[in-house]
Amino acid sequence: MTDTFEITTQDKDQGIRLDKLLSLGESGLSRSRLKALIEEGVVTLSGQTITDPSLRVKSGQCFSFKIPEAKEYEPEPEDIALEIVYEDDDLIVLNKPAGMVVHPAAGNYTGTLVNALLHHCGDSLSGIGGVKRPGIVHRLDKETSGLMVVAKNDIAHVALSEQFAEHSLERAYLAVVWGLPEPKKGRIEGNIGRSPQNRKKMAVVTKGGKTAATNYSLVKQIGLHASLVECRLETGRTHQIRVHMSNKSNTVVGDALYGRTPPRFLRLLNAEQKAEFSGFQRHALHAYIIGFLHPRTKEEMHFENDLPSEINELCDFLKKI
Repeated sequence: MTDTFEITTQDKDQGIRLDKLLSLGESGLSRSRLKALIEEGVVTLSGQTITDPSLRVKSGQCFSFKIPEAKEYEPEPEDIALEIVYEDDDLIVLNKPAGMVVHPAAGNYTGTLVNALLHHCGDSLSGIGGVKRPGIVHRLDKETSGLMVVAKNDIAHVALSEQFAEHSLERAYLAVVWGLPEPKKGRIEGNIGRSPQNRKKMAVVTKGGKTAATNYSLVKQIGLHASLVECRLETGRTHQIRVHMSNKSNTVVGDALYGRTPPRFLRLLNAEQKAEFSGFQRHALHAYIIGFLHPRTKEEMHFENDLPSEINELCDFLKKI
């Protein structure tokens, strides 16, 4: 069903840009989305099509627009099992497994979380930006497991995106790292940008990059060579926890991009133990808490889940060495 919205300007609206005026209405759409709709010619003023988002409105004008039917999204729905933690008409909270890519991209056009969500949601998607697709407001790296929230409509997408932009969401991760962090609790600051030496990697940089801050605390020491730490993000930069912990010389176990297994540890392993350790084929990072305000009800939502079995098995292995 196509929604129709009307707004009649008041004296207080005199001189406001049209796209801003419409963003203050009841549609729940973002200003950028409304700007695009104006340019597409869906907004009318007394029956006349208006295509200029920067039009300065006058008091007493009546604008009307319909949100076009959502277009089909290019990625194909795929029947892939999902671990749904919570779902309603506006959003889904799920536990993403390690090994699953969130969004289709070069080299990963199928088997992604988006493909799975398109199948799972079906007609319950009312459209994000005018397209029938799930609203991905944050991502987890391919080999990072854990909790994600996904929007099912524009209203939820805008509200959740704003919470991410304001860093008002609660996000906490558990990571198994090499060594024992010193101090055992602290705050890591350092701008993150592309590594000058390897453009495929991110790095803490002295020039450029984006501000990044991670709060960490030791949960427990695991044997003599590793630790379980909790990390809470103040910002959400690409590979942030992995980069910050590596920069602190406490690389996430299994993270081949930002570190390697300490040679002194490998020398302690016999052939059977090396074979067992090599079976851990991911980095040991798990998003175990997510909290946010529900975009429609404003209720405080909080979700928490345990470490996956493979990370628990890794911890058991590390305790023995």
